[in-house]
Amino acid sequence: MTDQTQNPHDPAAGAPLPISRGKAYYAYVLLFLLYMFDYIDRQVVVSVFPFLKADWELTDLQCGMLVSAVYWSIVIFTLPVSILIDRWSRKNSIAIMAIFWSVASVACAFTRNFTQLFAARTAIGIGEAGYAPGGATLISTTFPKAKRALMLGIWNAAIPLGIAIGTALGAVIAERWGWRHAFGLVAIPGFFIALLFFRVKDYKTVSLADTLGQAESGAGDKVGVGTVARDILGNRTLLLIYMGFAASVFVTTSLSTWLPSYFQRTYHIPAGQAGFMGGMVMLMSIIGAPLGGFLADLWMKKTPNGRPYFIALSSLITSIALFLSFAVLQGTVQYVMLIFAGITAVAFVSGAMAIIQDVSNPGLRATYFSLNVVIQNLLGSSLGPIVIGSISDHYTLGTAMAVMPVFSLAAAAAFISASRFYSRAAGRVEAIEAQIQAAP
Repeated sequence: MTDQTQNPHDPAAGAPLPISRGKAYYAYVLLFLLYMFDYIDRQVVVSVFPFLKADWELTDLQCGMLVSAVYWSIVIFTLPVSILIDRWSRKNSIAIMAIFWSVASVACAFTRNFTQLFAARTAIGIGEAGYAPGGATLISTTFPKAKRALMLGIWNAAIPLGIAIGTALGAVIAERWGWRHAFGLVAIPGFFIALLFFRVKDYKTVSLADTLGQAESGAGDKVGVGTVARDILGNRTLLLIYMGFAASVFVTTSLSTWLPSYFQRTYHIPAGQAGFMGGMVMLMSIIGAPLGGFLADLWMKKTPNGRPYFIALSSLITSIALFLSFAVLQGTVQYVMLIFAGITAVAFVSGAMAIIQDVSNPGLRATYFSLNVVIQNLLGSSLGPIVIGSISDHYTLGTAMAVMPVFSLAAAAAFISASRFYSRAAGRVEAIEAQIQAAP
């Protein structure tokens, strides 16, 4: 049984919340901190690539696999974990996951070869498998729809912040005390924040019989896989956002993975300085996530399709910025353009996440979001580091980085296509939510 309160009213937003406003913001702060340490633990390996290559003589492909290992685990485990989140408890699931990934991150410090480190990185992915679906669902349900993209955007600012801290801090720790300490020290805070999360308030689990239809679902809350599959496959907005998300995270993961190595090799600078430069690019994208959410919500007030329009435009701008960065510009001007690309590359995230919540069945929001996680990691996050690493092994890292604009352009095409079906899909979900609220 999850903790809950009756639906108090949020006077600022004018919309009912399933938990009190103060408790919602308390949970939100903890969710932000956990997301930040999620990415610090995930990203720190990137800054120690030079040390691992020196100690274990790893190839770029193997280094890329250490990043992809996390995403492969997420692909495998996110769906079953997200079903647990939807049907059991958001707060307990999130807290347990955070403890697991923190312990797995510490275990990386005690590995003795590539295989052991790969296994430990895989365990980090198991712990992180359902965090994004669970966190996004908790935020989307406890804050009103009009603020959804903004709140998700601020929350997603934790990603570039975590990437930047993990990249820069990992390099500093590795240079001063050794790369093993980099894994251990960054994992400790997340463990204690996870313990606090057990005390947050959850919302009541939504009955599937109310959201997928009593006639189809049968007695009680049991729903067949076929019913859920038909609901997903018939939702063209959802499928197109999944594809655009995957193409976009191919780019963002490749940037966060390979920018430090790119700067080190291109400009012949120390690993610490290269890690700082790469971290600063990703840190600048902390502007992109909340700004993107604000602009997506603002455009939605002008037109019902404002959210998909905005994420399509931001992806197109990112494609142009990356093309100029890796195919045309050099030196300081190149770095300034990469700073700009760091802002625009994540501007899509909050709007895309909000759209997924807008058009997903209210009783299975974490599950439907987990399918996005599966697709984005299978086709995007896990492929990016190894594709770029493989091209780098055969050609140069600069040549490999020049591939990324194509993926941002593909994302823009998917997002603009999704705009054709968004209004109808969102209206259907709003009608279901109105029926649930009206039910005695």
